[in-house]
Amino acid sequence: MSRVQANLLLVVIALIWGSAFVAQSQGMQHLGPMAFTGVRFLIGTLVVAPLMWMEWRGLQRKQRQQRQQPPLRPVDGAKIAGLGCLLLLGAAMQQIGIVSTTVTNAGFLTALYVPLVPVLGWLLWRHLPHWSVWPAALTCLVGAFLLSGAERLEIGAGDLWVICSALPWAFHVVLVGRVADKMEAPFLVAGGQFFVCGVLALAWASLTEPISWPALQAAFWPLVYTGVMSVGVAFTAQVVAQRYAHAADAAIILSSETLFAALFGYYLMGDRLGPAGLLGCALIFASMLAVQLIPAMAMLHSSINSRLAKK
Repeated sequence: MSRVQANLLLVVIALIWGSAFVAQSQGMQHLGPMAFTGVRFLIGTLVVAPLMWMEWRGLQRKQRQQRQQPPLRPVDGAKIAGLGCLLLLGAAMQQIGIVSTTVTNAGFLTALYVPLVPVLGWLLWRHLPHWSVWPAALTCLVGAFLLSGAERLEIGAGDLWVICSALPWAFHVVLVGRVADKMEAPFLVAGGQFFVCGVLALAWASLTEPISWPALQAAFWPLVYTGVMSVGVAFTAQVVAQRYAHAADAAIILSSETLFAALFGYYLMGDRLGPAGLLGCALIFASMLAVQLIPAMAMLHSSINSRLAKK
């Protein structure tokens, strides 16, 4: 997969996640946040399970042919479990926050992980991204803030939960591509982290929340949509795409879920954007373009200069 293809896939992922905010909010009318999180991630595990099985069989064949190490070592299992725990923390805190905040605020505040990603990349591996990432990340945050409706943004308990979710989301974005690339098993990584997240969330819910069959039936369609599309399709595609995309670039592109959430709100819920919201959409879109085009233009310019120098 080329870098451009990976980035386009990340845009599709952001579109799915943006639409899922509405379903998550509707699901909270019937289930507690942990129960909803646990069920939807286990649904996602079932969606990706056939791909996990095929990938596992392929790794076993490769091991027998080349006499390599076992397909998955204990340390690999620990890494997958760690990603699952990060997913649980991020999804759980976001879901708890959505109970008492608006979908718009949740969409904006989740985007706070964007500037954290390049910072974590530098702190963990001293990896400095292209200079365009920093202004693009800040511009993206400003755009998300304007899109949320700055005059309506009030920090409450729900908002604080969503703000706290930004840290595990940032760690997850930084680590997931590296783990999948080193293991060469994106579907096993994706499904494994979903399973860990789902089981731990349901265990949490069994101790703190009432769960009933009528409630599960009432939340059926939000669970199916978020489980199949948001988890099974989008989170799995994220693991695949981030093997080929830089984490900081991916964070900026994925933050466009705020823009897509606003568009789905416009078409499905009758929400309307004022001048500030439209400006916010434009800034997010500009950030997405800048983080891709500026490095590409610099590389093209360097290549042309190199060819001219050889002549």
